[in-house]
Amino acid sequence: MTRLPRLSILLCWLFILCAAVLTTSPAQSAAGGSSLDFSMHRMGPGEGPTLLVIGGIQGDEPGGFSAAALLTTHYTITRGEVWVVPNLNFPSIITRSRGNSGDMNRKFAHIDAKDPDYHAVRRIQEIILDPQVDLVLNLHDGSGFYRPHYENELMNPKRWGQCVIIDQEDMDADHPFSNLIRMADAAVADANMGLLKPEHQYHTRNTRTREGDKEMEKSLSYFALRNGKAAFGVEASKNFTTEYRSYYHICILESFMRQMGIEFTRHFPLSPKGVQTAINSNIGISLCAGRVVIPLDNVRPAIAGYVPLRRNAALEAAGSSPLLAVLPEKNKWQVAYGNRRLTLITPEYLDFDDSLTQLELVVDGKTVTVFPGEIVWAESSFLVRSQKGFRVNAIGARKEKKDGSECEVELRKADFMNNYSIDVGGTTYRVEIYKGKAFAGMFLVRFGTFVPASGQTMTATQSVETRFGF
Repeated sequence: MTRLPRLSILLCWLFILCAAVLTTSPAQSAAGGSSLDFSMHRMGPGEGPTLLVIGGIQGDEPGGFSAAALLTTHYTITRGEVWVVPNLNFPSIITRSRGNSGDMNRKFAHIDAKDPDYHAVRRIQEIILDPQVDLVLNLHDGSGFYRPHYENELMNPKRWGQCVIIDQEDMDADHPFSNLIRMADAAVADANMGLLKPEHQYHTRNTRTREGDKEMEKSLSYFALRNGKAAFGVEASKNFTTEYRSYYHICILESFMRQMGIEFTRHFPLSPKGVQTAINSNIGISLCAGRVVIPLDNVRPAIAGYVPLRRNAALEAAGSSPLLAVLPEKNKWQVAYGNRRLTLITPEYLDFDDSLTQLELVVDGKTVTVFPGEIVWAESSFLVRSQKGFRVNAIGARKEKKDGSECEVELRKADFMNNYSIDVGGTTYRVEIYKGKAFAGMFLVRFGTFVPASGQTMTATQSVETRFGF
């Protein structure tokens, strides 16, 4: 029997809680988005300077929050620390709005306790004020292209895209990063070395906030500066698609990390295509402590059939990106990824039996062991061995035994109805296991040739996923 080295699906996946735990009553609305709290991710060995990166303060700026999220999923920090809040205003990200309760970036000089953003603003202020934080970057997407002098309607001093923002040239404090304009100019020079077109040029923008700019005095970066923290705003142009915006954000981010002495490894090529692939691949959610898993790459807008969820229990939802959320919608569950709605789940609330630990399969003539929540790759066929007390239900399969079970039945792709696949391409199907009427878990079968993850070696007998990624 083949059993390759593996971690359980919950340990192997880069699970991050999508939001607060949601109730299992989809009829309950997410009023005001109050269940969508932001997440904070601490990365690095804990020695050296600490950078705080914030994205999503305005929910209609996906370049900033996508770049921040990539830090949490596709970087390794080897010296120093990077703290990341990629989804500060998560409710406005989901609704693709600047702010469901007004512009959060204008609430840092004063905020009323009755403001729906009050608790989020107070929490991020506490993080900014942490003694360990040395420098703050607030990521935005801005209109047009900032230019110090008027060139045309799209490129002029009133535009915000493609600039690094400082509130003043220097800090009035003994601080290792007090020379704000020097750091901003260095980041701008680094970004301009990687321009995709000459007209994408970056500039430093000094708002001279403390000279009397009452509007900018309300901003997050000026709050940080007033409290002794080096702080910068970073703008990519809204004239670009998300992957281009995020590409430029990452160029600026990496420059600041290098200037601070933070060392890192990036796990994708730095190009718009590399960024786009990193954003859109290897995403998925786990429900009910890993008993139910759903890959989201190329997922159908609605998953056919009922998805088993635990009866009379809070929905345990986790995802591979901090921008994933599972939200109630008219007795169903919507899965959102940043600004995008990916799919809709129709639940069936069942009793769960947690005694199933593994199953034996024959995949393309080889015997393998599969755990709940894994993915099996089958080039030709698969068969689930009988296990006493358990029944197999291959969702969408047209072959079954007289007792309605698909155990000991060889199944090929042609045996499945295409519209029951999880993905648009018709390659991935759910195989659910039951003990009596209780749901015991599921695994996924993907028809095709196994494609190893980056850095993963494929053996001649490999057929079971050892990562969260599809």
